[in-house]
Amino acid sequence: MKKPILLNVDDDPQVLRALRQDLRSRYKKDYQILSTDNPHEALESLKELKNRGEEVALLLSDQRMPQLDGVDFLEKAIQIYPKAKRVLLTAYSDTNAAIKAINAVNLDHYLMKPWDPPEETLYPTLDDLLDDWWANFKPKFKGLRILGYQYSHSSHELKEYLSGNLFSYAWLDMEKSEEAQQLFEQNDLKSEDLPALFMEDGTILKRPEKAAVAERLGLNVKAKADIYDVAIIGAGPAGLAAAVYGASEGLKTLLIEKKAPGGQAGTSSRIENYLGFPKGLSGSDLARRALSQAERLGAEFLTPAEVKHINIAESHKVLELIDGQEIICKSLVIATGVDYRKLETKGVSDFTGAGVYYGAATTEANACSNEQVFVVGGGNSAGQAAMYLSQFARKVNILIRRDDLTATMSAYLIEQIESTPNIQLWPQSEVAEAQGDERLEKLIIKNRISGEFKEEDAAAMFIFIGAKPFTDWIPERIGIDGKGFIHSGQDVVSYASKESPWTMEREPYSLETSVPGVFAAGDVRSGAMNRVASAVGEGAMAISFVHRYLTEI
Repeated sequence: MKKPILLNVDDDPQVLRALRQDLRSRYKKDYQILSTDNPHEALESLKELKNRGEEVALLLSDQRMPQLDGVDFLEKAIQIYPKAKRVLLTAYSDTNAAIKAINAVNLDHYLMKPWDPPEETLYPTLDDLLDDWWANFKPKFKGLRILGYQYSHSSHELKEYLSGNLFSYAWLDMEKSEEAQQLFEQNDLKSEDLPALFMEDGTILKRPEKAAVAERLGLNVKAKADIYDVAIIGAGPAGLAAAVYGASEGLKTLLIEKKAPGGQAGTSSRIENYLGFPKGLSGSDLARRALSQAERLGAEFLTPAEVKHINIAESHKVLELIDGQEIICKSLVIATGVDYRKLETKGVSDFTGAGVYYGAATTEANACSNEQVFVVGGGNSAGQAAMYLSQFARKVNILIRRDDLTATMSAYLIEQIESTPNIQLWPQSEVAEAQGDERLEKLIIKNRISGEFKEEDAAAMFIFIGAKPFTDWIPERIGIDGKGFIHSGQDVVSYASKESPWTMEREPYSLETSVPGVFAAGDVRSGAMNRVASAVGEGAMAISFVHRYLTEI
């Protein structure tokens, strides 16, 4: 593939020359830099580039150009390259035009002139926008390819693992893709070999384990250091925040994740109430940004890796991993989050991964094109999934046990759902049975008030019901409440027992568990707020308490 293009337009020769020089200084290795002082000429160039199949990553346009102002230019340019990032160059007096452009052309950023020094005011902004563009860019595919059956649990797990770890792949359905059939026959594959992962170098991993995939993709599966200042279990928002702050403050930091970064939030198609992102962002975007930030600051990321036991000593903790590794750390942050509870209804377990999914709306949405699908649950995750699925499915049905969504879902999501014509809400309803042959085909739905049963065709059902903490593996020494959430702070003292006593003279820190030096952050903690922003805050707070604890040992 040719280098993507950065196109800048400004009718002031001096400004154009300065911007071109700064862009080349930073980006010429990875991008083509094109510049022009004529917006009409730029539009013609964009049409030629499109015809040649070249990609434009970024459009930078001055606002005050006599031939065509910047907003109008960008409005025409995005008709040709709708996915290119858009930046408006403005003087102070043009701020109102820039703000209007946010809505008019979905502007990504407006940049005040002058931008000197570029290392502080230009490059950080463009770096972030270009990272975003790459994360969502889909070229003619030459990367990883998965060959398998759509309604296969193992195929679903492999797709979810790759997408969760931010690896792009092409899905080749054995029942629909000619390419899939050709690859299957040419490589003498058998049904028991599926799913098969075709690597970029042409090698094939047949029905691969996650660890084998991770190793081939260059992920870190073995800890590198003998001892860590802080180990963090779980790479959801709380764990990622702890890793960022731990690494940035000079602690030797290890982040351990058994599935994929982002946790439950990472599967969200759109988070619209997170501070600083007025257009919203997807859970995978948030995870990608945070993980990149943590690793850049020096945190070590270990995945897939699962802790099976914690051995507690006076000055350190030893983590025993399922693969036999032992990791020694001075302090520990447990940020394993929660998972969706299982729907214990007749037939549901038979089709898990074959039409029935817990979360996973972004992974399986394409397979729901022009189909009728169901979302079970009334929380924000369910609402976000329904909105995302409505872009693909013919009809999205939301099943809830309450009369309406007001008690469980944010108002902005309720408004979006009510204004989306192909979403229907089913109040006072529940799944009585899931039916099908080798995949989900029908649902029997019960009205909880009338007792009436109704049969509905269903290509897929996405389940978002309640939260179950990942704490089955932790030792009894770490106190938990009746629902499995970890006690911390004053709750440690209030609920102290023989199994989980508080042994120090000082009071426990507010996120500290019944074991000194072991902290809980995010949704896994008893009394947590179950919001992305609060989880991020707790992850950062945990590191401040880690610092205090480390001065004591």
